[in-house]
Amino acid sequence: MSIPARPAVNETSKKVSQGFPRDARLLKHADFQMVYKQGRKHFSGNMTAFYRESENTAGPRVGFTVGKVLGGAVERNRIRRRMRAAVRNHLRELARPLDLVLHPRKSVLTLKFAQLDAEIMQVFAAVQRGRGR
Repeated sequence: MSIPARPAVNETSKKVSQGFPRDARLLKHADFQMVYKQGRKHFSGNMTAFYRESENTAGPRVGFTVGKVLGGAVERNRIRRRMRAAVRNHLRELARPLDLVLHPRKSVLTLKFAQLDAEIMQVFAAVQRGRGR
């Protein structure tokens, strides 16, 4: 009895993020802190957006902060996945080079995705105009 050969893994067969590339993500702690300290805020029904003009001319970068107050790891990851999917749908609408941090409320977990998607679109439009408190 022979064991079937395992197919070779090459670079093209690796799974790649669909529509939310790594250079569009805010990843470093220092970048988050710069947005909080030097940026502006926009309050929405189910989230708060912190944003600032970026020196990065490659385009907007988006990060998420989902704290432990929003639930256990399963709930936090679900909130993050839903937010990431909604942002992926509207990322092209941000034309200015911005660093944007989205801080959701617990209600994002039970919100219908169509409502979350519409709210992300409204937040992006407000941030694009530069309106904030």
